[in-house]
Amino acid sequence: MKSRVTLTFVVCFVLCSLSFSQDLASFEKRTTVKKLANGLTVIVCERREAPVFSFFTHVDAGSVQDPMGKTGLAHMFEHMAFKGTDTIGTRDYADEKVALAKVEDAYAAYLAERDKPVGRDEQKLKQLEQAWRDAISAADKFSAPYNNEFGKIVESEGGEGMNAFTKLDETGYHYSFPINRLELWAYLESERFLHPVMRQFYKERNVVIEERRMSVDSNPIGRLLEQFTEEAFAAHPYHRPTIGWISDLNSFSATDAQHFFDTYYIPSNMVVTVVGDFKASEAMPVIERYFARIPAHPKPDERTTTEPPQNSERRVVLHEQSQPLYLEGYHRPDYRSPDDQVYDAIADLLSNGRTSRLYRALVRDKQIASDSAGFTGLPGNKYPHLFAFYALPIPGHKPEEMADAIHAEIERLKKEDISDEELKMIKTRAKANLIRSLGSNEGLAFALGLNQARYDDWRELFRSVDRIENVTKADIRRVANQTFVPGNRTVGIIEFSGPPPGAAAAPQGGGQ
Repeated sequence: MKSRVTLTFVVCFVLCSLSFSQDLASFEKRTTVKKLANGLTVIVCERREAPVFSFFTHVDAGSVQDPMGKTGLAHMFEHMAFKGTDTIGTRDYADEKVALAKVEDAYAAYLAERDKPVGRDEQKLKQLEQAWRDAISAADKFSAPYNNEFGKIVESEGGEGMNAFTKLDETGYHYSFPINRLELWAYLESERFLHPVMRQFYKERNVVIEERRMSVDSNPIGRLLEQFTEEAFAAHPYHRPTIGWISDLNSFSATDAQHFFDTYYIPSNMVVTVVGDFKASEAMPVIERYFARIPAHPKPDERTTTEPPQNSERRVVLHEQSQPLYLEGYHRPDYRSPDDQVYDAIADLLSNGRTSRLYRALVRDKQIASDSAGFTGLPGNKYPHLFAFYALPIPGHKPEEMADAIHAEIERLKKEDISDEELKMIKTRAKANLIRSLGSNEGLAFALGLNQARYDDWRELFRSVDRIENVTKADIRRVANQTFVPGNRTVGIIEFSGPPPGAAAAPQGGGQ
Protein backbone atom coordinates (compact mmCIF):
# COMPACT_ATOMS: atom_id res chain seq x y z
CA MET A 1 0.00 0.00 0.00
CA LYS A 2 2.80 2.41 0.90
CA SER A 3 4.54 1.85 -2.45
CA ARG A 4 1.27 2.59 -4.28
CA VAL A 5 0.86 5.89 -2.39
CA THR A 6 4.46 6.80 -3.15
CA LEU A 7 4.00 6.02 -6.85
CA THR A 8 0.86 8.14 -6.99
CA PHE A 9 2.70 11.02 -5.34
CA VAL A 10 5.61 10.79 -7.81
CA VAL A 11 3.25 10.79 -10.81
CA CYS A 12 1.39 13.80 -9.40
CA PHE A 13 4.66 15.64 -8.79
CA VAL A 14 5.93 15.02 -12.32
CA LEU A 15 2.65 16.03 -13.95
CA CYS A 16 2.46 19.23 -11.90
CA SER A 17 6.05 20.09 -12.79
CA LEU A 18 5.41 19.58 -16.52
CA SER A 19 2.17 21.56 -16.47
CA PHE A 20 3.86 24.35 -14.53
CA SER A 21 6.72 24.76 -16.99
CA GLN A 22 4.39 24.60 -19.98
CA ASP A 23 2.07 27.20 -18.48
CA LEU A 24 4.88 29.63 -17.68
CA ALA A 25 6.32 29.43 -21.19
CA SER A 26 2.86 29.70 -22.72
CA PHE A 27 1.86 32.73 -20.67
CA GLU A 28 5.05 34.60 -21.56
CA LYS A 29 4.16 34.18 -25.25
CA ARG A 30 0.54 35.24 -24.77
CA THR A 31 0.88 38.09 -22.27
CA THR A 32 1.56 41.71 -23.20
CA VAL A 33 2.19 44.52 -20.70
CA LYS A 34 2.09 48.19 -21.57
CA LYS A 35 2.38 51.27 -19.38
CA LEU A 36 0.36 54.06 -20.94
CA ALA A 37 1.62 57.63 -21.12
CA ASN A 38 -0.62 58.58 -18.18
CA GLY A 39 0.98 55.89 -15.97
CA LEU A 40 -1.76 53.23 -16.17
CA THR A 41 -0.47 49.66 -16.53
CA VAL A 42 -2.42 47.41 -18.90
CA ILE A 43 -1.98 43.63 -19.14
CA VAL A 44 -3.51 41.72 -22.03
CA CYS A 45 -3.42 37.91 -21.97
CA GLU A 46 -4.65 35.93 -24.97
CA ARG A 47 -6.71 32.84 -24.13
CA ARG A 48 -8.37 31.53 -27.28
CA GLU A 49 -10.76 29.03 -25.69
CA ALA A 50 -14.20 30.68 -25.84
CA PRO A 51 -15.52 33.96 -27.33
CA VAL A 52 -15.48 35.77 -23.98
CA PHE A 53 -13.15 37.86 -21.86
CA SER A 54 -12.77 38.85 -18.21
CA PHE A 55 -11.08 41.85 -16.69
CA PHE A 56 -9.75 42.90 -13.31
CA THR A 57 -9.09 46.51 -12.36
CA HIS A 58 -6.74 46.74 -9.37
CA VAL A 59 -6.58 50.01 -7.45
CA ASP A 60 -3.65 50.19 -5.06
CA ALA A 61 -5.70 51.73 -2.27
CA GLY A 62 -7.79 50.16 0.46
CA SER A 63 -8.97 51.02 3.93
CA VAL A 64 -5.36 51.51 5.07
CA GLN A 65 -5.55 54.71 3.02
CA ASP A 66 -8.74 55.94 4.71
CA PRO A 67 -8.08 59.37 6.27
CA MET A 68 -8.30 59.60 10.05
CA GLY A 69 -11.86 60.37 11.07
CA LYS A 70 -13.15 59.06 7.74
CA THR A 71 -12.72 55.27 7.98
CA GLY A 72 -14.82 53.39 5.45
CA LEU A 73 -14.21 55.83 2.58
CA ALA A 74 -12.36 53.31 0.39
CA HIS A 75 -15.26 50.90 0.74
CA MET A 76 -17.76 53.71 0.23
CA PHE A 77 -16.22 54.74 -3.08
CA GLU A 78 -16.39 51.13 -4.27
CA HIS A 79 -20.18 51.47 -3.87
CA MET A 80 -20.13 54.80 -5.72
CA ALA A 81 -18.30 53.30 -8.69
CA PHE A 82 -21.53 51.55 -9.67
CA LYS A 83 -23.70 54.69 -9.49
CA GLY A 84 -22.90 55.85 -12.99
CA THR A 85 -21.25 58.84 -14.62
CA ASP A 86 -22.21 62.23 -16.04
CA THR A 87 -23.87 60.39 -18.95
CA ILE A 88 -24.95 57.12 -17.31
CA GLY A 89 -27.59 57.18 -14.58
CA THR A 90 -28.80 60.77 -15.00
CA ARG A 91 -31.84 62.46 -16.54
CA ASP A 92 -30.13 65.85 -16.86
CA TYR A 93 -26.59 66.07 -15.53
CA ALA A 94 -26.25 69.85 -15.86
CA ASP A 95 -29.10 70.34 -13.40
CA GLU A 96 -28.14 67.31 -11.32
CA LYS A 97 -24.64 68.68 -10.79
CA VAL A 98 -26.09 71.90 -9.36
CA ALA A 99 -28.49 69.95 -7.15
CA LEU A 100 -25.73 67.68 -5.81
CA ALA A 101 -23.62 70.73 -4.93
CA LYS A 102 -26.55 72.07 -2.91
CA VAL A 103 -26.73 68.74 -1.06
CA GLU A 104 -23.08 69.13 -0.03
CA ASP A 105 -23.57 72.74 1.07
CA ALA A 106 -26.59 71.76 3.16
CA TYR A 107 -24.76 68.78 4.69
CA ALA A 108 -21.72 70.90 5.60
CA ALA A 109 -24.00 73.38 7.39
CA TYR A 110 -25.78 70.57 9.21
CA LEU A 111 -22.49 68.97 10.33
CA ALA A 112 -21.07 72.28 11.52
CA GLU A 113 -24.01 72.67 13.90
CA ARG A 114 -24.30 68.99 14.84
CA ASP A 115 -20.65 68.64 15.83
CA LYS A 116 -20.32 71.81 17.90
CA PRO A 117 -18.69 70.80 21.20
CA VAL A 118 -20.63 73.54 23.02
CA GLY A 119 -23.49 75.84 22.17
CA ARG A 120 -25.39 73.61 19.75
CA ASP A 121 -28.82 74.98 18.87
CA GLU A 122 -31.16 71.97 18.71
CA GLN A 123 -33.94 73.83 16.90
CA LYS A 124 -31.52 75.14 14.29
CA LEU A 125 -30.04 71.64 13.96
CA LYS A 126 -33.47 70.19 13.08
CA GLN A 127 -33.99 72.88 10.47
CA LEU A 128 -30.55 72.26 8.93
CA GLU A 129 -31.11 68.51 8.85
CA GLN A 130 -34.45 68.99 7.10
CA ALA A 131 -32.86 71.36 4.59
CA TRP A 132 -30.21 68.72 3.84
CA ARG A 133 -32.82 66.00 3.37
CA ASP A 134 -34.89 68.29 1.14
CA ALA A 135 -31.77 68.91 -0.99
CA ILE A 136 -31.25 65.15 -1.32
CA SER A 137 -34.85 64.69 -2.50
CA ALA A 138 -34.41 67.46 -5.06
CA ALA A 139 -31.19 65.90 -6.42
CA ASP A 140 -32.73 62.42 -6.59
CA LYS A 141 -35.25 63.68 -9.15
CA PHE A 142 -32.43 63.86 -11.69
CA SER A 143 -31.31 60.25 -11.18
CA ALA A 144 -32.28 57.68 -13.78
CA PRO A 145 -35.33 55.63 -12.77
CA TYR A 146 -33.28 52.43 -12.54
CA ASN A 147 -31.15 52.52 -9.35
CA ASN A 148 -28.12 50.89 -10.94
CA GLU A 149 -28.04 52.11 -14.52
CA PHE A 150 -24.39 51.08 -14.91
CA GLY A 151 -25.15 47.48 -13.94
CA LYS A 152 -28.25 47.44 -16.11
CA ILE A 153 -26.17 48.29 -19.19
CA VAL A 154 -23.59 45.60 -18.38
CA GLU A 155 -26.23 42.90 -17.83
CA SER A 156 -28.28 43.83 -20.89
CA GLU A 157 -25.17 43.51 -23.07
CA GLY A 158 -24.36 40.02 -21.80
CA GLY A 159 -22.09 40.88 -18.89
CA GLU A 160 -21.79 38.40 -16.02
CA GLY A 161 -20.32 38.33 -12.54
CA MET A 162 -20.17 42.09 -12.09
CA ASN A 163 -18.79 42.78 -8.64
CA ALA A 164 -16.12 44.54 -6.64
CA PHE A 165 -14.31 44.26 -3.32
CA THR A 166 -12.54 46.51 -0.87
CA LYS A 167 -9.82 45.18 1.40
CA LEU A 168 -7.35 46.88 3.69
CA ASP A 169 -4.70 46.63 0.95
CA GLU A 170 -6.56 47.29 -2.30
CA THR A 171 -9.84 47.67 -4.18
CA GLY A 172 -10.82 45.58 -7.20
CA TYR A 173 -13.48 45.59 -9.91
CA HIS A 174 -14.34 42.72 -12.24
CA TYR A 175 -16.88 41.11 -14.57
CA SER A 176 -16.96 39.20 -17.86
CA PHE A 177 -18.31 40.06 -21.31
CA PRO A 178 -18.74 38.44 -24.74
CA ILE A 179 -15.68 39.21 -26.83
CA ASN A 180 -17.66 41.44 -29.22
CA ARG A 181 -18.27 43.84 -26.31
CA LEU A 182 -14.60 44.65 -25.72
CA GLU A 183 -14.93 48.26 -26.87
CA LEU A 184 -18.13 48.77 -24.87
CA TRP A 185 -16.32 47.47 -21.78
CA ALA A 186 -13.33 49.78 -22.40
CA TYR A 187 -15.70 52.73 -22.61
CA LEU A 188 -17.73 51.81 -19.51
CA GLU A 189 -14.78 50.95 -17.28
CA SER A 190 -12.76 54.02 -18.22
CA GLU A 191 -15.79 56.32 -17.94
CA ARG A 192 -16.55 55.40 -14.35
CA PHE A 193 -13.02 56.38 -13.37
CA LEU A 194 -12.94 59.41 -15.66
CA HIS A 195 -16.33 60.94 -14.77
CA PRO A 196 -17.62 59.46 -11.49
CA VAL A 197 -20.68 61.03 -9.89
CA MET A 198 -21.40 60.82 -6.16
CA ARG A 199 -25.05 60.09 -6.91
CA GLN A 200 -27.41 58.99 -4.08
CA PHE A 201 -24.39 59.05 -1.79
CA TYR A 202 -26.21 59.31 1.54
CA LYS A 203 -28.72 56.59 0.66
CA GLU A 204 -25.82 54.31 -0.18
CA ARG A 205 -24.06 55.33 3.02
CA ASN A 206 -27.10 54.04 4.90
CA VAL A 207 -26.68 50.73 3.07
CA VAL A 208 -23.09 50.55 4.32
CA ILE A 209 -24.21 51.38 7.87
CA GLU A 210 -26.63 48.46 7.68
CA GLU A 211 -23.81 46.24 6.38
CA ARG A 212 -21.81 47.17 9.46
CA ARG A 213 -24.74 46.34 11.75
CA MET A 214 -25.14 42.92 10.11
CA SER A 215 -21.46 41.95 9.78
CA VAL A 216 -20.03 43.45 12.96
CA ASP A 217 -22.40 44.96 15.50
CA SER A 218 -24.81 42.00 15.58
CA ASN A 219 -22.22 39.34 14.71
CA PRO A 220 -20.04 38.01 17.57
CA ILE A 221 -17.29 36.77 15.24
CA GLY A 222 -17.31 40.13 13.44
CA ARG A 223 -16.99 41.97 16.74
CA LEU A 224 -14.17 39.70 17.85
CA LEU A 225 -12.20 40.17 14.62
CA GLU A 226 -12.61 43.94 14.81
CA GLN A 227 -11.43 44.14 18.42
CA PHE A 228 -8.72 41.51 17.84
CA THR A 229 -7.09 43.45 14.98
CA GLU A 230 -7.45 46.70 16.92
CA GLU A 231 -5.56 45.08 19.80
CA ALA A 232 -2.90 43.50 17.58
CA PHE A 233 -2.13 46.72 15.66
CA ALA A 234 -1.72 49.65 17.99
CA ALA A 235 -0.09 51.99 15.45
CA HIS A 236 -0.41 50.66 11.90
CA PRO A 237 -3.67 51.43 10.02
CA TYR A 238 -4.47 47.69 9.93
CA HIS A 239 -6.37 48.44 13.15
CA ARG A 240 -9.02 50.27 11.11
CA PRO A 241 -12.07 48.26 10.00
CA THR A 242 -12.68 48.22 6.25
CA ILE A 243 -16.38 48.81 6.85
CA GLY A 244 -15.52 51.91 8.92
CA TRP A 245 -16.27 53.07 12.47
CA ILE A 246 -19.90 54.00 12.96
CA SER A 247 -19.13 57.62 13.94
CA ASP A 248 -17.18 58.06 10.70
CA LEU A 249 -19.94 56.45 8.64
CA ASN A 250 -22.35 58.96 10.13
CA SER A 251 -20.06 61.87 9.27
CA PHE A 252 -18.08 61.63 6.04
CA SER A 253 -19.53 63.25 2.93
CA ALA A 254 -19.73 62.86 -0.82
CA THR A 255 -17.12 65.63 -0.99
CA ASP A 256 -14.80 63.46 1.13
CA ALA A 257 -15.38 60.53 -1.23
CA GLN A 258 -14.53 62.70 -4.22
CA HIS A 259 -11.27 63.79 -2.54
CA PHE A 260 -10.41 60.13 -1.87
CA PHE A 261 -11.07 59.31 -5.53
CA ASP A 262 -8.98 62.26 -6.75
CA THR A 263 -6.05 61.12 -4.59
CA TYR A 264 -6.00 57.37 -5.23
CA TYR A 265 -8.00 56.56 -8.37
CA ILE A 266 -5.29 57.77 -10.69
CA PRO A 267 -3.62 55.91 -13.57
CA SER A 268 -0.26 55.45 -11.84
CA ASN A 269 -2.07 53.70 -8.98
CA MET A 270 -4.04 51.26 -11.14
CA VAL A 271 -3.49 48.05 -13.13
CA VAL A 272 -6.07 46.83 -15.66
CA THR A 273 -5.84 43.19 -16.73
CA VAL A 274 -7.88 41.70 -19.59
CA VAL A 275 -7.90 37.97 -20.40
CA GLY A 276 -9.82 36.40 -23.27
CA ASP A 277 -10.34 35.43 -26.86
CA PHE A 278 -8.55 38.19 -28.77
CA LYS A 279 -5.20 39.15 -30.20
CA ALA A 280 -3.19 41.54 -28.07
CA SER A 281 -2.29 43.53 -31.20
CA GLU A 282 -6.01 44.21 -31.72
CA ALA A 283 -7.15 44.57 -28.09
CA MET A 284 -4.41 46.86 -26.80
CA PRO A 285 -5.18 49.81 -29.13
CA VAL A 286 -8.85 49.69 -28.09
CA ILE A 287 -7.95 49.69 -24.41
CA GLU A 288 -5.39 52.46 -24.85
CA ARG A 289 -7.82 54.64 -26.79
CA TYR A 290 -10.23 54.80 -23.85
CA PHE A 291 -8.04 54.51 -20.77
CA ALA A 292 -5.42 56.98 -22.00
CA ARG A 293 -8.09 59.69 -21.57
CA ILE A 294 -7.72 59.54 -17.77
CA PRO A 295 -5.43 62.42 -16.70
CA ALA A 296 -2.01 61.59 -15.27
CA HIS A 297 -1.22 62.30 -11.60
CA PRO A 298 1.79 61.50 -9.41
CA LYS A 299 1.46 58.28 -7.40
CA PRO A 300 0.28 59.06 -3.84
CA ASP A 301 2.52 58.76 -0.80
CA GLU A 302 2.44 55.12 0.37
CA ARG A 303 4.13 55.62 3.73
CA THR A 304 2.29 54.32 6.78
CA THR A 305 3.02 54.23 10.50
CA THR A 306 5.28 51.30 11.36
CA GLU A 307 3.90 48.95 13.98
CA PRO A 308 6.37 48.82 16.92
CA PRO A 309 7.54 45.37 18.07
CA GLN A 310 5.14 43.58 20.39
CA ASN A 311 6.79 42.26 23.56
CA SER A 312 3.90 40.93 25.64
CA GLU A 313 0.80 38.89 24.99
CA ARG A 314 -2.43 40.81 24.34
CA ARG A 315 -5.90 39.37 24.88
CA VAL A 316 -9.48 40.12 23.86
CA VAL A 317 -12.28 38.09 25.46
CA LEU A 318 -15.94 38.42 24.48
CA HIS A 319 -18.74 36.78 26.47
CA GLU A 320 -21.48 35.89 24.01
CA GLN A 321 -24.44 33.57 23.59
CA SER A 322 -22.85 32.07 20.50
CA GLN A 323 -20.43 29.45 19.24
CA PRO A 324 -17.17 29.67 21.24
CA LEU A 325 -14.05 30.50 19.26
CA TYR A 326 -10.33 30.58 19.92
CA LEU A 327 -8.08 32.80 17.78
CA GLU A 328 -4.45 33.81 18.12
CA GLY A 329 -2.11 35.73 15.85
CA TYR A 330 1.63 36.42 15.62
CA HIS A 331 3.24 39.39 13.87
CA ARG A 332 5.19 38.52 10.72
CA PRO A 333 6.85 40.53 7.89
CA ASP A 334 5.03 41.61 4.73
CA TYR A 335 4.76 39.74 1.42
CA ARG A 336 8.20 40.93 0.25
CA SER A 337 9.95 39.06 3.05
CA PRO A 338 12.45 36.38 1.91
CA ASP A 339 10.53 34.08 4.27
CA ASP A 340 7.11 34.73 2.73
CA GLN A 341 6.96 31.29 1.12
CA VAL A 342 8.13 29.69 4.38
CA TYR A 343 5.00 31.05 6.04
CA ASP A 344 2.95 29.71 3.12
CA ALA A 345 4.54 26.30 3.63
CA ILE A 346 3.69 26.34 7.34
CA ALA A 347 0.08 27.30 6.57
CA ASP A 348 -0.20 24.43 4.08
CA LEU A 349 1.29 21.93 6.51
CA LEU A 350 -1.05 22.92 9.31
CA SER A 351 -4.26 23.52 7.42
CA ASN A 352 -4.53 22.01 3.94
CA GLY A 353 -7.33 19.48 4.13
CA ARG A 354 -8.22 16.64 6.47
CA THR A 355 -4.65 15.35 6.54
CA SER A 356 -3.31 18.66 7.86
CA ARG A 357 -1.71 18.66 11.29
CA LEU A 358 -4.25 20.85 13.06
CA TYR A 359 -7.25 19.00 11.66
CA ARG A 360 -5.79 15.63 12.60
CA ALA A 361 -4.80 16.76 16.09
CA LEU A 362 -7.83 18.75 17.21
CA VAL A 363 -10.67 17.36 15.10
CA ARG A 364 -9.81 13.74 14.34
CA ASP A 365 -7.62 12.59 17.23
CA LYS A 366 -8.47 14.68 20.28
CA GLN A 367 -12.05 15.32 19.08
CA ILE A 368 -12.23 18.66 20.85
CA ALA A 369 -12.91 20.95 17.86
CA SER A 370 -15.17 20.99 14.82
CA ASP A 371 -12.54 22.86 12.81
CA SER A 372 -9.02 24.24 13.23
CA ALA A 373 -6.48 25.85 10.93
CA GLY A 374 -3.50 28.17 10.68
CA PHE A 375 -3.24 30.81 7.98
CA THR A 376 -1.27 33.85 6.95
CA GLY A 377 -2.50 37.23 5.70
CA LEU A 378 -4.59 38.58 8.61
CA PRO A 379 -5.91 41.20 8.14
CA GLY A 380 -3.99 41.84 4.88
CA ASN A 381 -0.52 41.05 3.54
CA LYS A 382 0.81 44.15 1.78
CA TYR A 383 2.20 45.40 5.09
CA PRO A 384 3.59 43.41 8.05
CA HIS A 385 0.66 41.36 9.30
CA LEU A 386 -0.32 38.26 11.30
CA PHE A 387 0.01 34.52 11.00
CA ALA A 388 -3.10 33.30 12.79
CA PHE A 389 -4.52 30.09 14.26
CA TYR A 390 -8.12 29.35 15.15
CA ALA A 391 -10.26 26.53 16.49
CA LEU A 392 -13.98 26.04 17.05
CA PRO A 393 -14.58 23.99 20.23
CA ILE A 394 -17.27 21.34 20.20
CA PRO A 395 -19.79 21.28 23.10
CA GLY A 396 -18.15 20.40 26.40
CA HIS A 397 -14.76 21.83 25.49
CA LYS A 398 -13.30 25.23 26.31
CA PRO A 399 -11.27 27.71 24.24
CA GLU A 400 -8.35 27.12 26.63
CA GLU A 401 -8.17 23.49 25.42
CA MET A 402 -7.88 24.81 21.87
CA ALA A 403 -4.94 26.99 22.90
CA ASP A 404 -3.12 24.08 24.54
CA ALA A 405 -3.63 21.81 21.51
CA ILE A 406 -2.54 24.49 19.02
CA HIS A 407 0.54 25.32 21.10
CA ALA A 408 1.48 21.63 21.16
CA GLU A 409 1.50 21.62 17.35
CA ILE A 410 3.52 24.85 17.29
CA GLU A 411 6.11 23.28 19.60
CA ARG A 412 6.37 20.31 17.23
CA LEU A 413 7.22 22.77 14.43
CA LYS A 414 9.90 24.39 16.57
CA LYS A 415 11.58 21.23 17.82
CA GLU A 416 11.09 18.59 15.10
CA ASP A 417 11.83 18.63 11.40
CA ILE A 418 8.80 17.90 9.26
CA SER A 419 9.00 14.67 7.25
CA ASP A 420 10.35 14.40 3.71
CA GLU A 421 6.90 13.38 2.50
CA GLU A 422 5.24 16.40 4.14
CA LEU A 423 7.74 18.78 2.56
CA LYS A 424 7.31 17.23 -0.89
CA MET A 425 3.53 17.41 -0.68
CA ILE A 426 3.66 21.09 0.31
CA LYS A 427 5.67 21.86 -2.81
CA THR A 428 3.53 19.70 -5.05
CA ARG A 429 0.33 21.32 -3.80
CA ALA A 430 1.81 24.79 -4.42
CA LYS A 431 2.25 23.94 -8.09
CA ALA A 432 -1.16 22.30 -8.33
CA ASN A 433 -2.86 25.25 -6.63
CA LEU A 434 -1.22 27.67 -9.04
CA ILE A 435 -2.39 25.66 -12.05
CA ARG A 436 -5.93 25.49 -10.67
CA SER A 437 -6.02 29.24 -9.96
CA LEU A 438 -5.24 29.96 -13.61
CA GLY A 439 -8.02 27.73 -14.92
CA SER A 440 -10.52 30.54 -15.50
CA ASN A 441 -10.27 33.91 -17.19
CA GLU A 442 -11.42 35.56 -13.96
CA GLY A 443 -8.81 33.83 -11.79
CA LEU A 444 -6.03 34.52 -14.26
CA ALA A 445 -6.91 38.20 -14.61
CA PHE A 446 -6.93 38.61 -10.83
CA ALA A 447 -3.61 36.79 -10.33
CA LEU A 448 -1.77 38.63 -13.10
CA GLY A 449 -3.11 42.02 -12.03
CA LEU A 450 -2.33 41.57 -8.35
CA ASN A 451 1.23 40.41 -8.98
CA GLN A 452 1.86 43.23 -11.45
CA ALA A 453 0.61 45.74 -8.88
CA ARG A 454 2.62 44.28 -6.00
CA TYR A 455 5.89 43.41 -7.77
CA ASP A 456 5.69 45.41 -11.02
CA ASP A 457 6.01 42.07 -12.81
CA TRP A 458 3.22 39.51 -13.28
CA ARG A 459 5.83 36.72 -13.55
CA GLU A 460 6.23 36.83 -9.76
CA LEU A 461 3.10 34.70 -9.74
CA PHE A 462 5.25 31.83 -11.02
CA ARG A 463 8.42 32.77 -9.17
CA SER A 464 6.58 32.34 -5.87
CA VAL A 465 6.35 28.63 -6.66
CA ASP A 466 10.08 28.58 -7.42
CA ARG A 467 10.68 30.13 -4.00
CA ILE A 468 8.53 27.60 -2.17
CA GLU A 469 10.49 24.88 -3.95
CA ASN A 470 13.59 26.18 -2.13
CA VAL A 471 12.00 26.04 1.33
CA THR A 472 13.81 23.62 3.65
CA LYS A 473 12.96 21.83 6.89
CA ALA A 474 15.43 24.08 8.66
CA ASP A 475 13.64 27.16 7.28
CA ILE A 476 10.37 25.99 8.79
CA ARG A 477 11.92 25.39 12.22
CA ARG A 478 13.80 28.70 12.10
CA VAL A 479 10.74 30.79 11.18
CA ALA A 480 8.53 28.97 13.69
CA ASN A 481 11.01 29.70 16.49
CA GLN A 482 11.36 33.36 15.45
CA THR A 483 7.65 34.04 15.08
CA PHE A 484 5.54 31.85 17.36
CA VAL A 485 6.65 33.17 20.74
CA PRO A 486 4.32 34.26 23.60
CA GLY A 487 5.43 37.89 23.61
CA ASN A 488 4.48 38.20 19.93
CA ARG A 489 1.02 36.73 20.45
CA THR A 490 -2.44 38.33 20.42
CA VAL A 491 -5.34 36.16 21.58
CA GLY A 492 -9.03 36.53 20.82
CA ILE A 493 -11.67 34.40 22.54
CA ILE A 494 -15.43 34.09 22.38
CA GLU A 495 -16.70 32.41 25.54
CA PHE A 496 -20.26 31.15 25.68
CA SER A 497 -22.10 33.08 28.38
CA GLY A 498 -25.65 31.79 28.04
CA PRO A 499 -27.43 29.11 30.10
CA PRO A 500 -26.06 25.55 29.86
CA PRO A 501 -27.42 23.53 26.91
CA GLY A 502 -30.83 22.11 27.77
CA ALA A 503 -31.38 24.37 30.79
CA ALA A 504 -34.93 25.50 31.33
CA ALA A 505 -35.69 29.12 30.58
CA ALA A 506 -36.18 31.38 33.61
CA PRO A 507 -39.86 31.92 34.42
CA GLN A 508 -41.30 35.24 33.34
CA GLY A 509 -43.06 37.43 35.90
CA GLY A 510 -46.46 39.00 35.43
CA GLY A 511 -50.03 38.83 36.69
CA GLN A 512 -53.32 37.72 35.23
